[in-house]
Amino acid sequence: MAIRNIRTLGDDILRAKAKEITEMTPRIEELIDDMFDTMYEANGVGLAAPQVGILKQICVIDVTPECDHPIVFVNPEIIELS
Repeated sequence: MAIRNIRTLGDDILRAKAKEITEMTPRIEELIDDMFDTMYEANGVGLAAPQVGILKQICVIDVTPECDHPIVFVNPEIIELS
């Protein structure tokens, strides 16, 4: 597992369309682990793959104070707004 660099506002990759995940591979699982490590290291509560330079539709979150309830979204879709 590794800490990855977080891209910031103005980085062109943040405006690019991320690709859908079609199969879970060891490489995708490693990316997810790295994303959690990176998010926790930055004291964040959520991180998307493009924020670490990877154009894949993956998002990780953990909003608990104890950082003990990690959630992974693969190919997330917003289907309703309120």
